[in-house]
Amino acid sequence: MTAGNPVTLAVDAVGGDFAPDAVLEGVTAALAADPGLNVLLVGPADAVTSYAAAHERVEAVSATEVIGMDEHAAGAVRAKKDSSIVVGCRLVKEGRADGFFSAGNTGAMMAASTLVMGRIKGVQRPAIATVLPTAGPPCVLLDVGANAECKPEHLAQFAHMGAAYARTTLGVAEPRIGLLNIGEEETKGSQLAQDAHVLLKAVPGFIGNVEGRDIPAAAADVIVTDGFTGNVALKLMEGMSKQLLDQFKVAMLSSPVNTIAAAVLKQSLEELSDNIDT
Repeated sequence: MTAGNPVTLAVDAVGGDFAPDAVLEGVTAALAADPGLNVLLVGPADAVTSYAAAHERVEAVSATEVIGMDEHAAGAVRAKKDSSIVVGCRLVKEGRADGFFSAGNTGAMMAASTLVMGRIKGVQRPAIATVLPTAGPPCVLLDVGANAECKPEHLAQFAHMGAAYARTTLGVAEPRIGLLNIGEEETKGSQLAQDAHVLLKAVPGFIGNVEGRDIPAAAADVIVTDGFTGNVALKLMEGMSKQLLDQFKVAMLSSPVNTIAAAVLKQSLEELSDNIDT
């Protein structure tokens, strides 16, 4: 809640597969949950004007272009200066918005963020972070796709960024930071991992290497890796979660007795499904 500290968030009304309806539903829910939230709704006039007129704390910002999900990221950002993604990033750059949300083209978001808003001093590469459910508190995994190839110093910067996110958003006072690797020993892994390990020793909260199995086990609050490895890990977890849930549903409906048990456990199972839906 931001009631004591109002926040203005720019939102891409036409980003994502189910836009604008799904986006507008989300904005409605966010406004109801947070009386300190103000929204700059960005998109074509016919998608944002009527909604803004019917909702307090929402202002329509016209954008005449849309970047499609299949367009080349950097090229589209440079060519479509009045796209909802570029306009949203410009609102942050100009200070009219505190942040920008889009469910649209991820590559275009990264490109526009870098080209329009710019990087924080000391950050050479932006990273995509995701919050994953674990056996304990959730953890932050980054990078999960922005940088397929990284240098050791990039991973050290990811660690600082991930720790800042864990502190401010997840409420972790002293985040434990792990480096995703194929073994716990600091001499394991690629040259990138070994060199990054040396740099990460200077980062407060670094606990050493963690393996893939440690991610759901809550071994660390922040886990850093290159974008290629992080994306593979994320997609594997998504696929395994879906497969296990599907098999569990089949098992629970395989007999009358199991079906009755499933009915009793329905609410708990739905909560479990929501929790592991990344």
